[in-house]
Amino acid sequence: MRFFSKKKKPEAEVPIETPEKTNEDEVIDVLKTCYDPEIPVDIYSLGLVYNIEVKVVEEVKDVKIDMTLTSPACPVAETLPPEIEGKIRREVQGVNRAEVNVVWEPPWNMDMMTEAAKLELGMM
Repeated sequence: MRFFSKKKKPEAEVPIETPEKTNEDEVIDVLKTCYDPEIPVDIYSLGLVYNIEVKVVEEVKDVKIDMTLTSPACPVAETLPPEIEGKIRREVQGVNRAEVNVVWEPPWNMDMMTEAAKLELGMM
């Protein structure tokens, strides 16, 4: 006697879902492309960004960033914030307004850098 089993149909592949980036993640991705010209590490990894606020109203985003600089005498104090604002408006979809506020409290120090930044700068 022969038994025949039905061939199982191959199961449909279930796509692996990657989580969508949040609005803040999109802004962080842009910040990681902005560099202090004197230090070869991005401003986010340097710990210069203190706060990111994204307000979304009817799919239009307003972004506000509080950041500092490595020192009050930083030569890019006047040019870096507008550069960041422009990049965010151009590269994050749906951004209506981007505002970067330079703050001095708390004062920046090297402990604010990520481990990767410290490694890049030979501090570990």
